[in-house]
Amino acid sequence: MSTQKITFSKPEWLRKKITLSSLREVEAIIAKGRLHTVCQEAMCPNIGECFSKKQATFLILGKQCTRQCTFCSVSKEIPLPPDPEEPGHVAQSVEAMGLRHVVITSPTRDDLPDGGAAHFAQTVQAIKQMDDTIVVELLIPDMQEKEAALKTIAHSGAELIGHNLETVPRLYHIRKGAKYERSLRVLKKLSLLNPDIMTKSGIMLGLGEKEEEVTALLHDLLEHDCKLLSIGQYLAPSKEYTEVVEFVPPERFDYFRDKGMAMGFRYIKSSPYTRSSYMADEYLKA
Repeated sequence: MSTQKITFSKPEWLRKKITLSSLREVEAIIAKGRLHTVCQEAMCPNIGECFSKKQATFLILGKQCTRQCTFCSVSKEIPLPPDPEEPGHVAQSVEAMGLRHVVITSPTRDDLPDGGAAHFAQTVQAIKQMDDTIVVELLIPDMQEKEAALKTIAHSGAELIGHNLETVPRLYHIRKGAKYERSLRVLKKLSLLNPDIMTKSGIMLGLGEKEEEVTALLHDLLEHDCKLLSIGQYLAPSKEYTEVVEFVPPERFDYFRDKGMAMGFRYIKSSPYTRSSYMADEYLKA
């Protein structure tokens, strides 16, 4: 795969500026609801752009993760019990922000018997009770592939459910506790449990993956009924995390988007700054 090797400074296409003034209003709404966003916890480089449009991805079930992935900056401390008031607070924040497409995710909660599935469903229901025309997208962990948990998610009322593969099988050592084949099965089972929903996944480039490995991953997703995909550049949160192997130029993202669409995907968002929930409303519109 033709790439630009990492240097001490990011290439021009990765020098996105964040305007702090654009964050204030959304930060105030989030703080009022005692909520968290993955935008803040994962230090997303798109935070200024999204917050300025009053868009955010809600992080429910706390901000502590039970797994030790080496690419993600979400806290690895012992998680707290789910907050029963959180679903209502999310719905209130959605209303305050005027969102028409809501993305909700969570850290992995292996400490909970259902992985947090019921809490996800309660959050969807709180939003739908307020306005059932709002589109809800869930981005879930694998929930250890528990059938009951996945059934709860599949019938939660969400229109779109995402679960990220993150990277190719050879590099799965960065996803502590995750299994490539299990993640594929989760996507497939969600489609089987509720054929009315759309499934979505996401991967990162720049970890040392090879072109043929990415192509094989695209085939795997299609074989598991997943036809929506986000592809973005991996950026290490700090020196303590998995190192960036390469900065992949924009034309390579275009290449994989075009290749995937030709293979049968319905929509692929692919660019250095693409993240799982970036411009999330585009997928169903397309």
